[in-house]
Amino acid sequence: MKTHGADSLLARMGGTLFGSTETTFYVIAVYFGSIGIRRTRHAILAGLAADAAGAIAAVAICRAMV
Repeated sequence: MKTHGADSLLARMGGTLFGSTETTFYVIAVYFGSIGIRRTRHAILAGLAADAAGAIAAVAICRAMV
């Protein structure tokens, strides 16, 4: 942030990525742990696929807004 500034493309992409990916493992740990689900393989794959889609969308949208 010091080098490029808070309104730079990198800062916007970083903020967007952070906001879209921070909940994947939180959901797995808290929600599945509270009801006792042990096999989370498909949920983790779906969450990581959604994170990848979020990353691609964040890059595309932030670049379009500059």
